[in-house]
Amino acid sequence: MTDSILNYKGSRIGVLICGHGSREEKALEEFENLVKKIKARLEGIPVEFGYLEFARPIIRESLDRLMQLGVDEVIAIPAMLFAAGHAKNDIPSLLNAYASETGLKIKYGRELGINSLMIGAAGGRIKEIINLSPSYPISETLLVVVGRGSSDPDANSNVYKITRMLVEGLGLGWGETCFSGVTFPMVEPGLRMALKLGYKRIVVFPYFLFSGVLINRIRSHTEKVSRENPNVEIISAGYLSDHPLVEETFIERINDVFQGVNAMN
Repeated sequence: MTDSILNYKGSRIGVLICGHGSREEKALEEFENLVKKIKARLEGIPVEFGYLEFARPIIRESLDRLMQLGVDEVIAIPAMLFAAGHAKNDIPSLLNAYASETGLKIKYGRELGINSLMIGAAGGRIKEIINLSPSYPISETLLVVVGRGSSDPDANSNVYKITRMLVEGLGLGWGETCFSGVTFPMVEPGLRMALKLGYKRIVVFPYFLFSGVLINRIRSHTEKVSRENPNVEIISAGYLSDHPLVEETFIERINDVFQGVNAMN
C-alpha cells in the first residue's frame, strides 16, 4: 500500500465526509465548499458528503452514490470538532447498518479533535481580528472561547483545553470558556463574569466549524454585553470555516484510516 492517501491512484476507495446538517443555507455552502477543497486534494478518488439531518443528501444517499461509482471500500470521516454523541453514536450506527445491509466495507475515522493544526487554525482566526484592532497589547487582552456545549463532559473539557493552549500559545493575558447551549456557563453570563477581571479588551472566539443559528446567537449575546459596557472593547473573531489548517486536518484524518493508524476516542 502507498504511504499516503495523496499518492493513491485508483477509484476502489472512496471518501465520505459526514456533516451534521443545518437549516441555514450559509452553513451548508461553507461545508460543501470545504468538501470541494478536500476533493481537489484527493484527485482521482471519489469523494462525497452526506448529512445526518436537516439537509440532503443524507449519509445513506451518499453511500449509495459511492457504490454506484464502483467503490468497494469507504473511508468515512465525521466533520465534527469533538467526539460527542453524533461522532460516537449516531454516525457509526448509520454506517454499521448500511455496511450490514450492503456488504460495503466502511472504515470510520475520528473527529477533528485537538492537534497542532486545529490550534493553529483557531489561533489564526484570533490573530486576524486582533491585527485589525491594535488598541491594546495582546498581553492585556482576555480571550473568551465559546464551544457548542454538549451533554458529553469529555467534549466540553476539550474546549477548556483549547482555551488554555490558545492563551499560552498567543501570549494572551487571560482566558475564559463558555458555551452556546446545553451546559454552563452560557455566553451572556460568561461574558459578564469575564468583565469582572478588569481587562479593557475581550476577544470572543466561537470554536465552531461553520455558520448557523448558534453563531448568530453568540454574536447577538456578545453585541448586547458590548453595548452595555462601552468602556470595554469586546470584539468577535471569525469561526474556523475553511481555514487551510482545517482542510489539512481532514486530510490527516483520512490518511490515518488509509494507513491503518486510526485511533478513536
